[in-house]
Amino acid sequence: MHVLSLPIAIAYALALVSGTLGIIQLAGVGAVRATYFRMGYPAKAFRLIGAVELLAACLLAIPSVRPLGVAIAAAVNFIAVALLLKNRKYLLASPGMVVLAALPFVFVY
Repeated sequence: MHVLSLPIAIAYALALVSGTLGIIQLAGVGAVRATYFRMGYPAKAFRLIGAVELLAACLLAIPSVRPLGVAIAAAVNFIAVALLLKNRKYLLASPGMVVLAALPFVFVY
């Protein structure tokens, strides 16, 4: 019987969150495009961020490359949180801060 440990469950939950956000970014939902435009970023920047988030999600789901997935997810989330805080979007930055806080728990055994 395979028991799902807490670090593995956290890794899969983070993979699901990153994958969902990556798909939303890649789809270019109107609110995403408007936010990027308002903050002065290039027109297609959301596609690059979405692709990197999907890459992080895939790597988080594979145990042998999970540390690389954590590193990519941490970098993307740190940059996103820093930029949102710089633009005074405190409420939008809070989910990224939660993800950043959860990333180290992937390695707790």
